[in-house]
Amino acid sequence: MTEKNSEKKLEKITTRIWNETAEADNPFAASACHCAGYDVYGDLLGKASYIEYLYLLFKLERPSSRQAKLLEGLAVALANPGPRDHSVRAAMCAGVGGSTHASALIAAISVGAGNLGGGREVFTAAQYWQQCGLDSEAWREMIQNPPVEERADVWTPMEHPPGFDPNGVSCPTPVRQTLAYLAEVSGAENLIWLQQNRQPLEAAAKLPLAMSGVATAALVALELSPEQSEILYLLLRLPGAAVHSLEQEKLGWRKYPFFGDGLKIIDGPGRDEQKEGK
Repeated sequence: MTEKNSEKKLEKITTRIWNETAEADNPFAASACHCAGYDVYGDLLGKASYIEYLYLLFKLERPSSRQAKLLEGLAVALANPGPRDHSVRAAMCAGVGGSTHASALIAAISVGAGNLGGGREVFTAAQYWQQCGLDSEAWREMIQNPPVEERADVWTPMEHPPGFDPNGVSCPTPVRQTLAYLAEVSGAENLIWLQQNRQPLEAAAKLPLAMSGVATAALVALELSPEQSEILYLLLRLPGAAVHSLEQEKLGWRKYPFFGDGLKIIDGPGRDEQKEGK
């Protein structure tokens, strides 16, 4: 083999994120793994928190103490959207229906990826932040005259201003609590601005601020791109979907919330049990 061909054979993976050194006796096993220059199992394991490592993976640099506190707070706020959230309900449906556990997570991501409190809404809201910044007038114009989605074949147009709740009446207490906490611990200019201007923005949108709006502002404060914001938002909401799916799997369909009492089987394997009141 020529030297040139040998060099080509070694060019297998191109990534700025990860670098591995192979074990001496096994080229397919790593003896050391480096993420953005840090030895994961030598420098990070036992010394860095999960949140700090998560930030490192996305940004390829260690977070400041304020950035770590901000991401940690956001992770807690988003970890469990609750069984009323449609992405969690999708996972619960998978669990109670006997689907695989992986299917429950996929269902949560699929249903929670769209324009209604989902990942795509966060992506769009992050784009609004890029264009409007801290300009109140620009925000009012963007809210009242939103741009047209370029790929209508993939995503339908937004039916409400992203980051606001189309079904809301007033801004929920958890949303206000999360915004206040994240603004305080981070000192981020855009979060403080959002807290101060929440009510005027709600008046312009004629809708209350939603948790997706607070999350987007926090992700922007962490200097994440719209694409990174979208995918991290989906990731941070998965724990709640997972545990509710596992719980509902054990509870069964008779204890499925909101409509279990109104569900009547007219034909099928459960008909006799229903007649007997089991």
